[in-house]
Amino acid sequence: MAVKFRDYYEVLGVPRTSTAEEIKRAYRLLARKHHPDLAPAAERAKAQERFKELNEANEVLSDSEKRAKYDALGANWRGGMDFTPPPGGGWPPGEGQWTTVEGGDWEDAAGFSDFFASLFGRAGAAGSRAGARGGRVKVVLPGSDIEAELPVTLEDLLKGGKRRIALGPDRSLDVEIPLGARDGTVLRLAGQGGRGVNGGPPGDLYMHLRLQPHPTYRVAGGDDLEMDLPLWPWQAVLGGDVRIVTPEGPVTLTVPAGTQSGRRLRLRGRGLSRAPGGRGDLHAVVRIVVPEQPSAAEREAYETLKARASVAADRPARG
Repeated sequence: MAVKFRDYYEVLGVPRTSTAEEIKRAYRLLARKHHPDLAPAAERAKAQERFKELNEANEVLSDSEKRAKYDALGANWRGGMDFTPPPGGGWPPGEGQWTTVEGGDWEDAAGFSDFFASLFGRAGAAGSRAGARGGRVKVVLPGSDIEAELPVTLEDLLKGGKRRIALGPDRSLDVEIPLGARDGTVLRLAGQGGRGVNGGPPGDLYMHLRLQPHPTYRVAGGDDLEMDLPLWPWQAVLGGDVRIVTPEGPVTLTVPAGTQSGRRLRLRGRGLSRAPGGRGDLHAVVRIVVPEQPSAAEREAYETLKARASVAADRPARG
């Protein structure tokens, strides 16, 4: 009697050359994804059918003897093709029933396919890995890992410390932001991911830190910060002390005479904290600002400067 061929490699999404470890990993990922316990109620029946397909494929491909017998059929068969079992292949379809229970307290589900029975017999699935009479199995799956983003401020990176985050309407926990953390740093919170199935351990939660823009400071490189330092033309030409605000408070910065726009003035040890210790630097980037509406006295001073300048008034500064 012809039955429909099942491509177990296609079911698990692996090539025929896959190793036992690759098959095991593919099965675990798909079993977690399609486990009916984790599916919405409206999709549970569909998930149960898909889960049975995965169990059947895994039953064959994870067992070296069954896989060898299956592979002996050749690689030219495709799923859904009519397949006539070889002589002596197993029990005829319809004789007996092998059922599987995919989760702890579920009702019995339909058995493995007639194709499976044609190759291995209805009792073929009740081996040592099933662990119970009648082929009843209990699949224990670890919970899935979860990835999420955690917005952080520059102050969080500068000071470190704890942040309380909400993981649901009734669940929250403290997250430790270590000194030396940066935008993109991943924090692993063990056991805070998805719940396991049938007593499996929970997964982990991976928090990706995402630095929020700061109105004054920018991260420049790994450990340094930078800020804009607007100067009036006479401050840049004559130099002098300028009061600026750093993350730790105001300081006095000496501007050298003849400072050009774009020059970086460094304040040592006022950047981001480093994990081993110490800190980066803060760079004040000079931006020359001209008065948009100069007073009469300022305009007169600029006219005098123009008349007494050592360069032609119709030439650019670097011409």
